[in-house]
Amino acid sequence: MAVLNEEQFAALQILLKASKKDEVRHLCQECFLSSASASEKLIEGTCSTLSVTSNEAKQLICSLHNLSRHVVHRGLTSPEEILSLFPEGFHQNLKNLLTKIILENLSAWRNEVQASQISLPHLIDMDWRVDIKTSSDSVSRMVVPTCLLQLKIQEDAALCGKDLSTTALTIELNKQTVDTMLDGLGRIRDQLSAVANK
Repeated sequence: MAVLNEEQFAALQILLKASKKDEVRHLCQECFLSSASASEKLIEGTCSTLSVTSNEAKQLICSLHNLSRHVVHRGLTSPEEILSLFPEGFHQNLKNLLTKIILENLSAWRNEVQASQISLPHLIDMDWRVDIKTSSDSVSRMVVPTCLLQLKIQEDAALCGKDLSTTALTIELNKQTVDTMLDGLGRIRDQLSAVANK
């Protein structure tokens, strides 16, 4: 994610038209949302609050969105790191106010970004049993133990909306497959232990 260009920093100067710091604070919080740049309600509210045109409001919203996302994605946590993003000649009080607002919201924004990331399904529960086949059309497949593994998984909330869907998946494994799986899980355990001990 690239830092803002001169035109985007110039758009931030529109915030000087705000009559109260709370207006700037509210606008920064609203602009962080991923859908903020497409929100007609936010554009209209910005036009009304700051007495600017629709085009100026869009530029301001986009600039605030990009600045706040840049800080979160780069992991900037100190005032000095954020202040260094602004170009020379940028309004000092506005620069300080934006830095303060970003730092106030940084933890919540970071949590929001992490929560909205797409991830693999989560393992909720697991059950297993060993079965022995007592009848088959081939003698070689009789009295062969197999492991039935049932996994309950939960899909990512970002993919399935508010309703968290849980799926049961049943897998039949022969002895060789179980040995291979256990060997692989043992390696994973060892690697996780090595990382955790660092």
